[in-house]
Amino acid sequence: QVQLVESGGGLVQAGGSLRLSCAASGRTASTYAMGWFRQAPGKDREFVASIRWTDASTDYADSVKDRFTISMDNTKNTVYLQMNSLKPEDTAVFYCAASLMFQTRNSVFWSYWGQGTQVTVSS
Repeated sequence: QVQLVESGGGLVQAGGSLRLSCAASGRTASTYAMGWFRQAPGKDREFVASIRWTDASTDYADSVKDRFTISMDNTKNTVYLQMNSLKPEDTAVFYCAASLMFQTRNSVFWSYWGQGTQVTVSS
């Protein structure tokens, strides 16, 4: 089992920044990639960004590319999501996820999920 705990959400004005953290514990050595997804009210959960443990290869949704940066600290088993130039449409619950086999944008293939952290961007 892998446990994921997110932190760093909050309320920010449009144009502002936030950094989310995801601390992983348990059988982290079995994971292949870490990712961030988000879910806005009334919408499906969508992919935001992912990073591979082995070579730090990253992937971003088009909607956040050039604004968000995913990074990791192997020594702390922690993944970060730096979010800049935030927009009201970024408002959502952000979830951290761990994948055992794939680095993919499809949430079905992600095995472990955190409890989520709320990000609210005011206009």
